[in-house]
Amino acid sequence: MSNYYGSVEAGGTKFVLAIADENFKLIDQIKIPTETPEKTIQASIDYFMEHPVQAIGIGSFGPIDVSADSKTYGFITSTPKKHWANVDLVGQFKQALQVPIAFTTDVNASAYGEMIVTGLENLVYFTIGTGIGGGAIQSGHFIGGCSHAEMGHQMIKRHPDDLDFEGICPFHNDCLEGLAAGPSIEARTGIRGENMPENHPVWDIQAYYIAQAAVNATLTLAPERIIFGGGVMEVTGMLERVQKNFEQLLNHYVTLPCPLNEYLTLPSVAENGSATLGNFALAKSVLY
Repeated sequence: MSNYYGSVEAGGTKFVLAIADENFKLIDQIKIPTETPEKTIQASIDYFMEHPVQAIGIGSFGPIDVSADSKTYGFITSTPKKHWANVDLVGQFKQALQVPIAFTTDVNASAYGEMIVTGLENLVYFTIGTGIGGGAIQSGHFIGGCSHAEMGHQMIKRHPDDLDFEGICPFHNDCLEGLAAGPSIEARTGIRGENMPENHPVWDIQAYYIAQAAVNATLTLAPERIIFGGGVMEVTGMLERVQKNFEQLLNHYVTLPCPLNEYLTLPSVAENGSATLGNFALAKSVLY
């Protein structure tokens, strides 16, 4: 009998629900809007009631509690997303579906999916979109001790042409997410990112901040590759801007493990599907 694995990519804007066979071949996938926890979680559970699986991998927006010994393991914790703080995400799925569940951050799931595709066991994955998150794998395992990493809220140096912008992070104002997440474009200029011309100087400011995150990851984690997903990175020329800024900021201080255009890359899985693949693989890992 074949095993079927489920994936829940729990994002702040939408939940991506998917099913795969034991070879991780996609069988079915739907997207539902992230509304109230009651409505969204129930719709997700209903989907898997109709499409039974043997195990599920959940990659969620955070912060989340990933400590198995904690009383709030499986919870979304101090998220600024309205109504979603202190929600028992894993508990509700387990109670309803009675299957093993793997639980991690959405960016960790993306990093895991990239590891499956590339075969690299030391990598960092950043999502640069509505929010910013980072996941890292070293020697095939997620980094983190008492909790998961929060790379999206690292402190960075201000661009000289961006000193008057306060930032949009409700916790830190001008951390990486506060300065480089997609909504910061409209907060600065009054123009939504998708309507911003590709040659607007604001993209160079964004690239400067994103490149700093890559430098920090290089110097602290020494990965084999850094991968950038998310809507901001889909802007034409954005990756090249980040690579250029990275090269200038690093200033040849350390030797990279491969050429720059191979070291800083876009995802290997099409349509930001790395998290879904990672969730399938994580679901399999808790089944055996």
